[in-house]
Amino acid sequence: MSDIIISEKQLSKSAFSAVINLPIEQVDIADWLFNLPEAEYQRCCPPDHISAGSTTTDDGKRMSINVEMIGRTLMVQHYVAEVATPSLCKMVSTSDAFTPNGRTRVQVIWTLSVEKIDDKSCKYTNSVVAHPTQEFLDFIDKHGTPFDDAAAARQRDGGDHNSRETPLFAASIERRALARSVAKAA
Repeated sequence: MSDIIISEKQLSKSAFSAVINLPIEQVDIADWLFNLPEAEYQRCCPPDHISAGSTTTDDGKRMSINVEMIGRTLMVQHYVAEVATPSLCKMVSTSDAFTPNGRTRVQVIWTLSVEKIDDKSCKYTNSVVAHPTQEFLDFIDKHGTPFDDAAAARQRDGGDHNSRETPLFAASIERRALARSVAKAA
């Protein structure tokens, strides 16, 4: 499927941070993301997070598939890893959005990063930026919704969702890192 992304227009942008109480050397965001059990994903933003899994594209790029509610819209995210390292994952999805008015598609860029605070802690940042596709612009036009109204709703709902999932993701990343440390020591 070929989607035309309208990158000069932005539906929403939010970034929130939380502390991970471990040295940055112990944290591996890519390991966490691509080994995230579905139940753990669900615990990271109840009741919004519905399902998650990992797969690959046809050409072998790592993917994270996430199903979640953003406000009143069911999102099926098809995140492809553009960068997947211990301290940075940049995931890009042309996502299916099932709205009360029907189905459309948007681009979502999800950036997960960690930076050192000191020798015992680091800061996790969860950033989400959404851009419309041409299909989305046609969809809202058909329904008489001005772009500014659609963007305001996405900003409100996406920001709320991100603010709730970020500290839970940070805690989950910390638990995964601790479990890996224990396993290596055994």
